[in-house]
Amino acid sequence: MSLRDFLERFRPAGTPGASATGVPADRAAERTAELEPALARLADVQQRAARIRAAAQEAAEALRRGASHEAERLVAAAREQAPEVRRQAAEPLLREARQEAEALRAAGDRAASAIHARAMERMPYLVDLAVADALRPAGGARGEP
Repeated sequence: MSLRDFLERFRPAGTPGASATGVPADRAAERTAELEPALARLADVQQRAARIRAAAQEAAEALRRGASHEAERLVAAAREQAPEVRRQAAEPLLREARQEAEALRAAGDRAASAIHARAMERMPYLVDLAVADALRPAGGARGEP
């Protein structure tokens, strides 16, 4: 559309004053004729946009489903690996506890050995006392062996 055609739309159909023999311009028909092709193209574009939106929604839903399946797979794998991970995490603590238990057992063995040695040292004296006590007549004076 040229500038002249555009400006022609604003030109009155006739001179001011009484009506001339000319037919007034049908502005509504002109606008409809002018806008119809553009509106038809716009309708096509809107339909394409709707198709693109629908395809995008389908793609987004497929991505969501895929992500959900992947998340479920990861959770299942994590649950499957959890016992081994727990075992590995507990291993240093168990090793330390075993070492501590071994140290306590060794200390107990040393204490038991010391008590046993002391008992062996005192045993002859205590046996002598027991024998003297057994051989002493009932009701008699107690003497040292």
